[in-house]
Amino acid sequence: MKIATAAYQTSYLASWQDYADKITDWVSEAAGQGAELLVFPEYGAMELATLSGREAALDLEACIHATAARIPDADGLHAELAARFGVHILAASAPVIDETVAPRPVNRARLFTPGGAMGVQDKQIMTRFEREDWGIHPGGPLRLFDTALGRIGILICYDSEFPLLGRALAGADILLVPSVTEALAGHTRVRVGARARALENQCLAVMSSVVGKADWSEVIDVSVGRGAVFGPPDTGFPPDGILAQGELDRPGWCYAEVDPGLIARVRCDGVVLNRAHWQDQEGRDTPPAVTALR
Repeated sequence: MKIATAAYQTSYLASWQDYADKITDWVSEAAGQGAELLVFPEYGAMELATLSGREAALDLEACIHATAARIPDADGLHAELAARFGVHILAASAPVIDETVAPRPVNRARLFTPGGAMGVQDKQIMTRFEREDWGIHPGGPLRLFDTALGRIGILICYDSEFPLLGRALAGADILLVPSVTEALAGHTRVRVGARARALENQCLAVMSSVVGKADWSEVIDVSVGRGAVFGPPDTGFPPDGILAQGELDRPGWCYAEVDPGLIARVRCDGVVLNRAHWQDQEGRDTPPAVTALR
């Protein structure tokens, strides 16, 4: 199958039609290249706040509500595009208000299939900005989506840096890692996390990013990143585990051609068997005794 993962530059939108045209163009381009799975980044949907004006988009609280109010329409658009082009789409995540899971907004990604199904995944662990400045809360639990492309899990940005969350999704063939980071150091942290999860679970990890400047936002004002697709550096995969990666900070799709059979093959007959041997840590992962050597 072919995967398309985005280095996505947000826009100041003059109208809803501008947004609909933009997303349609992105999806049409990837589908035209034969992509079956399209991955947009974390908080790429913040551009929807500009439809309520610059003042609302710049205000940390107002931008939540301005964006969340547009998500039902955005979901309808993504569902229609997934069906029209016959693709699976992970829409850019957004702050949404769901009082059934949290008293404050949560960061939610939505996965759309060509057959009309939709699954949602909320971010689990908040960054310092999200928890200290913005008031975004952890959402609902991790989910594993059984799709025509295989089993898909989603670790939103910072979540990818926590191995126990990745291990909870050990049944996933593909881990999607939508991200937004304001500096190369942050991009590198998420990139290292995504590659580590691909190693541990012997699966694919697909990282997308927001890129560029957005002077209308305090949330995504400067973003550094690129799209990339990683696998375990083992049998059937590149020796560095990098199947594809875009140019840093250059907007556009990054494509990877992937043989889904490689995942099952490396899991049963890789040079190493990290996923199967994970349990060998049990009993050896307690705090060690301190041995004095000075």
